[in-house]
Amino acid sequence: MTATPDPDGLLLSDGERMHALDALGKHFADGRLDSAEFYDRSGAVATARTFAALAEPFRGLPGGVPLIEAGGQLSRVPFADEAAAQSGGDAPTGTAAAELAALRSRGETIESFDWIIVGTTLITFLVLQVIIGWDYAWIVWPSLIITLSVPRMILRFTDSDEKVYEDLKKSEVEARKKRLAQADKRIRELDRGRSTDS
Repeated sequence: MTATPDPDGLLLSDGERMHALDALGKHFADGRLDSAEFYDRSGAVATARTFAALAEPFRGLPGGVPLIEAGGQLSRVPFADEAAAQSGGDAPTGTAAAELAALRSRGETIESFDWIIVGTTLITFLVLQVIIGWDYAWIVWPSLIITLSVPRMILRFTDSDEKVYEDLKKSEVEARKKRLAQADKRIRELDRGRSTDS
């Protein structure tokens, strides 16, 4: 009878190590780690030989180590989605952060309403124009001015709020792109380093 190996001592494959690096890169891209933390932790993951060695680099990150041991085998765990990550306690602190979070929430709600209103208006126009054959179906388009403004009035979402929200979205996208590029560069460096050592 063969004894089940100690899970902490299970040796990592290159694929499992790369999966862990990719997960760490996602945490970095999501803003959970700064550059120095990412470089330190990714270096530790790249040189990790055993399952237990991954515990420290993933300490404090939602989802923990992206591998699971079962019956002496390691299996890859898919990265946690945004909703699961946010329920892990990333609540903003302080008044400015709370105000930005509220603005972001209202902005996302407004965007959703905009899509619904524009989609409904388009369907109404097509039904009136094509199916019913009403020559004045174009009248639904000017109504957009009113219907798009209603959610903004209800949520008290001003033009200046909209500008701040758009700027916030752009800066978040730019910051995320920059972090993804850094993560990709670091993972490639570590992969090349491991290849030359072999």
